[in-house]
Amino acid sequence: MILCDTNILIELYKANPVVIPILQRIGSAKIAISVITKAELFYGARDKQELAKIEQHTRLCCCYGINDSVSALFIELMSCYSLSHKVSIPDMLIAATAINYGHELYTLNTKDFKFIPELSLYPLE
Repeated sequence: MILCDTNILIELYKANPVVIPILQRIGSAKIAISVITKAELFYGARDKQELAKIEQHTRLCCCYGINDSVSALFIELMSCYSLSHKVSIPDMLIAATAINYGHELYTLNTKDFKFIPELSLYPLE
């Protein structure tokens, strides 16, 4: 499984010619998201039609919630990196989810995550 960051799905919806073939290569059965990504997509929806499209699409993905293990990792990441890297709460929740489940994170914003040694980033080919 590959955990996709919010920006990957946004680029998918924009029909980004770089992201689409990579997602096709990964395969829909191996794409996962965090509940944080789902919430960020809902938050960014422009209208009811777009919200419905997002809701329909995210039902097809494996969606991980926030459990005790993810919460503990999240707090650890915030403690380690909030001052030195000015990390965001959603990013660290997504990183904690990837670490917890042992999945690579596919993101276009590698600068937001590359300093976390426990996190594997999916290569940007």
